Amino acid sequence: MRIGLLTEGGYPYATGESRLWCDRLVRGLPQHEFDLFALSRSAGQEDQGLVRLPHHVGRVRTAPLWTPEDGTSRGSGERGLLARLVTGGGVSYGRRDRRRFAAHLTKLATAVCASEDAGAAPATDGAPGTELFTEGFYGLAELARERGGLPLALRSETTVRILEAAARARGAGHIVRSATVVDHLAFAAELERVLRPLSLDWYDPESLGAVDLCHAASGGAAAIPGLLAKRFFGVPLLITEHAVQLRAHHLAAPDAPFGAPVRALLARLHTLLAAEVYRQAALVVAGNTHVRRWQQRCGAGPAKQRTVYPGMAAERFARVGEHDDRGGPDTLVWAGRIEPAKDLIALLHAFAEVRRAEPDARLRIFGAPAEGEEAATYLTHCRALAAQLFPDEAAGAHAEGVSPVTFEEIGGPEVPDLAEAYAAGGVAVLSSVVEGFPIGLVESMLCGRATVSTDVGAVVEVIGGTGLVVPPRNPRALADACIALLRDPERRARLGAAARARALELFTVEQNLAAFRGIYLELISQAPVRREPDGDPLLFATPPEARLPGPWTRPRAALPGPDKAAAGAADGPERAVGEGQAVAADERAAAEVRAGAGQRATAGERVRVCAAADRGPGDGDA
Repeated sequence: MRIGLLTEGGYPYATGESRLWCDRLVRGLPQHEFDLFALSRSAGQEDQGLVRLPHHVGRVRTAPLWTPEDGTSRGSGERGLLARLVTGGGVSYGRRDRRRFAAHLTKLATAVCASEDAGAAPATDGAPGTELFTEGFYGLAELARERGGLPLALRSETTVRILEAAARARGAGHIVRSATVVDHLAFAAELERVLRPLSLDWYDPESLGAVDLCHAASGGAAAIPGLLAKRFFGVPLLITEHAVQLRAHHLAAPDAPFGAPVRALLARLHTLLAAEVYRQAALVVAGNTHVRRWQQRCGAGPAKQRTVYPGMAAERFARVGEHDDRGGPDTLVWAGRIEPAKDLIALLHAFAEVRRAEPDARLRIFGAPAEGEEAATYLTHCRALAAQLFPDEAAGAHAEGVSPVTFEEIGGPEVPDLAEAYAAGGVAVLSSVVEGFPIGLVESMLCGRATVSTDVGAVVEVIGGTGLVVPPRNPRALADACIALLRDPERRARLGAAARARALELFTVEQNLAAFRGIYLELISQAPVRREPDGDPLLFATPPEARLPGPWTRPRAALPGPDKAAAGAADGPERAVGEGQAVAADERAAAEVRAGAGQRATAGERVRVCAAADRGPGDGDA
């Protein structure tokens, strides 16, 4: 199959979200061909460049979701008309296109302004404004595909007037009604950025129209090209989310440089978009049950949902988990990015209680501050608090004082990698107040370490009874759990072994790849057969047998007779397997002949073709 992988702010760029997961997915399924369609979030991300891609990546199309300061166009995915508009060339709509634009935008704006508090509720098919939103959204998409010019139109005076009228119409909430001209200008700019994927040049038979399946690595903007590929070409859409984009928007809204009316309008816009994405997707995959519940709240139907845990490279931690027992029995280990959400302040206060009960206990903090001035300031604050709570202690009058709390970075001679960091302690601690899927917790489990974690995000689902869980922002409870494990080495060892066994069963790269391999086959088996304009079935973009090296890839005159089959079996098992794969290839050729003769090609034939490509040379059909 040819998979169109849709990303936003991540793979195949060298930095960004879900980069590692997408890279493992692409490299782990070499029997499929991948076309990458990537949206970048900043100039800095583009300047970092792309990662080295495997040979079965067919093409890479990129486009920016940001506007350069000099107004020049960047990326390979923008329409030529859009490029002229951004650089100031400008092309105005004719009268008919102006009417089309105004009608579609009015529907979309009416839906967005329908209720000021609808952003907190799921926008299901029966919710007010849902039908208007979809009509306006796809109407603008068709206008952009046919005529271009949508970004300039969305920043025009016409847009501001339409938004003003919708905000003052009957049914709009009082917060939206209070929006000023400045608010409408700010929302128009944000609306243009959110809808920018509508103006890309990816929607033609040679781009997204040529893929067999669209796989969006997140919701939001990344899924918009998948929505249009389904509408224009009938390509099935698969959504995978390890963190719900709508939830991230709600969490970031209070810090946005907008007033309350703009925040209300953006919340409603993202809610309606998420509901349409979930409605059109053939399957919605969640990285954990916590994300799955958020998807349901945002409109995803339970029948369409599937949970597939992200895969971790277990071999990185094999030596620590199986053979390394050097971890300090009195040492607590924390590892991760140092930022306010990790709540190291509560951890330091909890460790003060631990030291009163266990004077020999130590706390080793491994990590560096996340990007941004706020994270750097937070690290400085944590260091100052640690120095205040735990002054340097010396064993004697002539010994050098040493603090029981250390802040260390991974990569030095003592701790060259993350596995060594977890090996340095007997108990791993997670003290976060906000967490999605706790990757650091899984890493400590793969190292066979007993864990103490706060009950946030998907922590309870990941731990599954193999560690201690306490409420967040509760230093006393965190300290009691740590003390209990420090005083009971047998319990530590038992929980560590159980945690490693659970992690190896559920959270490895192998289980993740196996799940998506089956999902791809399942979705293709359920999708209607796509046809050429003259009615002939549209076969897979790359012949499956091209992935199978061996004699069965060469042209054959006819199926082997009984004598030839017997001779093949006598040549050994490898020869027999080759003949079995040849039969699979010939069955596909026969299906093509039947289709060319006017017979109906069924979805089952597509599955058999895909299954033949999915099996390796050692998985014979006999």
